[in-house]
Amino acid sequence: MIQVDIPAAARTVFGKGESRRLRMDKKTPAVVYSKGEEALPLQFDETILYKDLLFIHGRNAVVTLKVEGDTTEQRHVLIREIQKDPVQEKVLHVDFQEIDLESTRKFNVPLRLTGVAKGVDMGGDLNVPKQSIVLQGRPLDIPDEITTDITSLERGGDGIHCGDLPIPENVKMLDNPSDVCAVVY
Repeated sequence: MIQVDIPAAARTVFGKGESRRLRMDKKTPAVVYSKGEEALPLQFDETILYKDLLFIHGRNAVVTLKVEGDTTEQRHVLIREIQKDPVQEKVLHVDFQEIDLESTRKFNVPLRLTGVAKGVDMGGDLNVPKQSIVLQGRPLDIPDEITTDITSLERGGDGIHCGDLPIPENVKMLDNPSDVCAVVY
């Protein structure tokens, strides 16, 4: 899983008008939600936050927030929601969820197929019914993606099942091992 460090500052101003002033000063408001604790309002430098969000877009990532003016030196979080302006494509607000790196969670991990199947070369059609699989484990043990080679797939064969995928030892797959990931017809 990808790890990204983003600097932040505690936010002391609240409300619609103050949030607009923050955005005019090139700052983006955000909130960190933590289990059993009060939400922590933050502000980020607009360009740094946007660059980091583009880097982790569509991927599972643990974000380490280094917050100025907070009692905790670092907070490990996942991105829960990003609010964007539909016209200008600016980030308006971000919601983060604080996590414990030692507890297990469920993650959707994308499946990446490499190579060209033999059956496709012989005139068959590649069917990929699963684009991702569900894994459970500690956040830092979850891979960024599951890569498998499909060059051995022949037309009319069994295909590749979830049970055939290379899964790390300390991670559990929650999908049915007999589910088909890729097959050539």
